[in-house]
Amino acid sequence: MCGIVGYVGPREAQDIVLEGLRRLEYRGYDSAGLAVADGGAVERRRSVGKLENLAAVLREQPMRGCLGIGHTRWATHGGGTEANAHPHTDASGRIVIIQNGIVENYLELKADLLAKGVEFVSQTDTEVIAHLVAQHYYNGAGDLATAVRQALGQLEGASAVVAMSLDEPDTLVAARLGNAGGVVLGVGEGEMFVASDMPAILEHTRRVIFLDNRELAVVHADGARVMDLAGEPVDKDVTTVSWNPVTVAKDGYRHFMLKEIHEQSRSLTDVIRGRVDFDRANVLLPDLEGLRPVLPHLRRLHAVGCGTAWHACLLAKFLIEDLARLPVEVDYGSEFRYRDPLLEPGSVVLVITQSGETVDTLAAMEEARDRGMQSIALVNVMGSQAARLADGVVYLNAGPEIGVASTKAFTSQVAAAYLLALYLGQARGTLPQERRRDLLRDIAALPNLVGRVLSNGNNYEAIAQKYVEADDFLYLGRGINYPIALEGALKLKEISYIHAEGYPAGEMKHGPIALIDEHLPVVAICPRDKVRDKMLSNIEQVRARGGRVIALATEGDEEVARTADDVIWIPEASRYLTPVLAVVPLQLLAYHIAVLRGADVDQPRNLAKSVTVE
Repeated sequence: MCGIVGYVGPREAQDIVLEGLRRLEYRGYDSAGLAVADGGAVERRRSVGKLENLAAVLREQPMRGCLGIGHTRWATHGGGTEANAHPHTDASGRIVIIQNGIVENYLELKADLLAKGVEFVSQTDTEVIAHLVAQHYYNGAGDLATAVRQALGQLEGASAVVAMSLDEPDTLVAARLGNAGGVVLGVGEGEMFVASDMPAILEHTRRVIFLDNRELAVVHADGARVMDLAGEPVDKDVTTVSWNPVTVAKDGYRHFMLKEIHEQSRSLTDVIRGRVDFDRANVLLPDLEGLRPVLPHLRRLHAVGCGTAWHACLLAKFLIEDLARLPVEVDYGSEFRYRDPLLEPGSVVLVITQSGETVDTLAAMEEARDRGMQSIALVNVMGSQAARLADGVVYLNAGPEIGVASTKAFTSQVAAAYLLALYLGQARGTLPQERRRDLLRDIAALPNLVGRVLSNGNNYEAIAQKYVEADDFLYLGRGINYPIALEGALKLKEISYIHAEGYPAGEMKHGPIALIDEHLPVVAICPRDKVRDKMLSNIEQVRARGGRVIALATEGDEEVARTADDVIWIPEASRYLTPVLAVVPLQLLAYHIAVLRGADVDQPRNLAKSVTVE
């Protein structure tokens, strides 16, 4: 949830950048810093904690100069310390970098740099970028933009990067690689701004340019030129945005739900931040440390949620049982509170909730507490009742979710459950270090893979147009993707008001097959995994009965493409994380069908964001 702000122009950069960072505080952070170039030197000020701490430092040690960048950081690699706070520099101190995202291959890059004699002063992956840019800059790149382009060509993963150099005191270079975070340029009168979100710069200008994936901007006070990462020029439109706060909050999207779907690369990155020690292949969940003594002796988890969160509980069961080898029972909150559950010694209750205020989930927590049981909460809203009741908390860090139908909070719940499964496996000794290392590499790649899903050209509107008149849908999935069939059906129900049901595909012959005819679209979740052939058989059975099939398949699976009526492609990924990639297209499909039907997708009828009464 990092914030980025940059400025070049005639005014003092320090105050403009600091105020821009204040407007991004809602995104969360644990440290902050600024760098300003005055033509003779680059000065940096950094601090841990709130921006007011940095502001106090700047009052004591102000910086002068008209070129500056600033950053609020939520830790990924290395803790929230001053040494790890951005901005970072190369060894000479002349090249300065800030970044949002994760460098997935930073260990390999760092090892190569260390072998060349480069000394590191932080634990961050961002410092690797600074040294790479410096190597290219001082070895013939010719200018900062070229050096940044060449450095980005070595990175794996999604990053938003802003760079400046003392050797080019009138230039900022901003780039976007993948979908870990946005980059917006603000066009002023004789001055330019760079930010990760529009609120940071709207005080100064309403004229903006949005960078897309694999684009880089060379920014001077009098304007910007944009190119792709091959160096070819890109024509970009300047957009004038409204001052309307709701319009600004939507970032140009038609609905909050669509915006939140497209935020999932960033929100998934924010789940990971500060929770993974990639060097030692450990998961760090400090808010569970109080439970650490009981974790090796756990006998069972009772996972409780409602609606979408219940589907996340089902996925948590798959993940925790497989990776931590710990039995998990899953309950609806509304059933748990009334069925007199058996909570034997050695059990802990796991509750999953976006709002932290869901009445049935809170009742389950209170029931467990009354019986002497401890609880863990995966929750999005800090300070919520669930967070206060729990003995241990894993915050989702998804940011505000305005759309009533949950999207980014759900995928954050799944990612948090994955980290919890690794943490439990680590504490219980069921996951050796090398196995954890592979699993952590998988989740580090997840935000970028979700970005590929969001930008891979699947034509959701065309598919939606074909099926918008349907009265019923059937969603089928197997194994770990069965809960995604439930979630996909729920999304369609919630926002389009079409009746939809999710089923484990193996149950199709035990009743639902009677419904199949030419009027019933069937959504089949069929990635390339160990049950793919079984799913393909289900698709063929639907087609044999005249049913129409929308298949969700792994890129390049032509056999599925030949069998289904329509195909939505997702990248290949770890089987544990494929559900995240699978649900994003189902969110988009539901969205486009609902829009075509004229439904209010952000505030569906009869629904509330937080169910706080029975």
